[in-house]
Amino acid sequence: MVNSWRSSGLPKYVAKIQVAKPGFINIWLKNEVLISEIEKVLKEKKKYGSSNLGKGKTVVIDYSSPNIARPFGIGHLRSTVIGQAIYNLYQFLGYKTVGVNHLGDWGTQFGKLIVAIKKWHQGEVRGLTIDKLEKLYVKFHQEAAKKPELEDEARAWFKKLEDKDSEARKIWRACVEISLKEFKRIYELLGVEIDYSLGESFYEDKVMVVIEKAKRKQVAVESEGALVIKFPELNFPPAMLLKSDGATTYEARDLACIAYRKKRWQPALFIYEVGIDQKLHFQQTFAAAVKLGLGQLEQFVHVAHGLIQFEGGKMSTRAGKIVHLEEVLNEAVKRAQKLSEKRQKKIAQVVGVGAVKYFDLMHHPSTDIVFDWEKMFVLEGNSASYLQYTYARCRSVLKKSPIAIPDRIHIHDPVSDEEVALLRTIYKFPEVVSEAGESYAPNLVCNFLFDLAQKYNLFYNRQPILKAGNPELVEGRLALTSAVSQIIKNGLYLLGIEAPERM
Repeated sequence: MVNSWRSSGLPKYVAKIQVAKPGFINIWLKNEVLISEIEKVLKEKKKYGSSNLGKGKTVVIDYSSPNIARPFGIGHLRSTVIGQAIYNLYQFLGYKTVGVNHLGDWGTQFGKLIVAIKKWHQGEVRGLTIDKLEKLYVKFHQEAAKKPELEDEARAWFKKLEDKDSEARKIWRACVEISLKEFKRIYELLGVEIDYSLGESFYEDKVMVVIEKAKRKQVAVESEGALVIKFPELNFPPAMLLKSDGATTYEARDLACIAYRKKRWQPALFIYEVGIDQKLHFQQTFAAAVKLGLGQLEQFVHVAHGLIQFEGGKMSTRAGKIVHLEEVLNEAVKRAQKLSEKRQKKIAQVVGVGAVKYFDLMHHPSTDIVFDWEKMFVLEGNSASYLQYTYARCRSVLKKSPIAIPDRIHIHDPVSDEEVALLRTIYKFPEVVSEAGESYAPNLVCNFLFDLAQKYNLFYNRQPILKAGNPELVEGRLALTSAVSQIIKNGLYLLGIEAPERM
């Protein structure tokens, strides 16, 4: 290619090419090409960086999925914000996106809660709160450590729940209603809206259909009184569909869930944003789904996030050490207010919540992260506050300008090194969006935005904008400023973070 170009001349959009060891080809685009990209940004505005890559295809994204009857803990932050960012990315790439909140409102834990409520809350649902439910759940595990027979009672009560026992159903419904009110408040604080909230209980009447299909296809076999699917070819342990007492399992409900989603939405991809501790479960579930003819293995994706920790390690509801997400968000808003005495409460909430979300998203989903308030609010480093500050700076420059940006940007000569660096970075945004979506890695958008903001602030500090002198130079630099602000806003939108006009 290089020799061909050398003999016939470079394409009109290429300034120069260079071969570098061990075999790379470096291509420099002409400034005119880069500047035309600015015109594209200003024309497409909030659509810049989007594409039709997924046109005609549907993806179902399973994320957040907190457990009923427990407070929304910091541990659910990762699935919620990473899942929402992946949802936004795929929507931006032209896919029809379906977000599902798979609420944990079924299972043996409800047998445990029913036992706890009957023993230590007089069997009454009146007066129950999310905090009381948490304490009862913790107390059950403390007592069960001394009296293992409580676990048998819990299993028996869950079986009653499945068999539609009226007392069990009454307590279960109360727990669900209390929890949904709690979750609604937290999602409003986070600025998250999920298309569908379908709990495990939604699949109650669909589970046996899948189990019967597994029997018919001889995919499931009996083992020690239980019904299991075996995976000898994959060296996975068996996945249980029915327990020996006839109760259904999480595995069976997940397969019923896949069957329902396949029938309703016919997705090209089933994406699950769930913690790394569920890795084996999803390996088994996806393999079982393939055996049942519910899809091809490449259609199923588990985006496995690492742990989020404070000092002292992983949180556990059983041990009563859970860190409530609402407390974290409220503390973040308080810290955001301290950044400026003039900050209004609304802006403080945007900055505070954005800081928490970005701190999570800036890390690759698979990594474990340690919560760090100082890094979260640093104004000169990789943080949401820094990006929001840069966006507000751009908007301030544009508001102060007495002239409008023309439809056609005049190419000025010479172009400063800072401007060239910005132009080259801006040109990469659509590619970064595509890569972030296809690799399920919102942190790539964070990396790009931080790099863009750094380059803009360097340009801002070294080159005059409104006082550049030459009118064409002023217009060009205003256009560059406008493009940077638009891309930061678009990028933050993909991350589920607001861009305030002022800080």
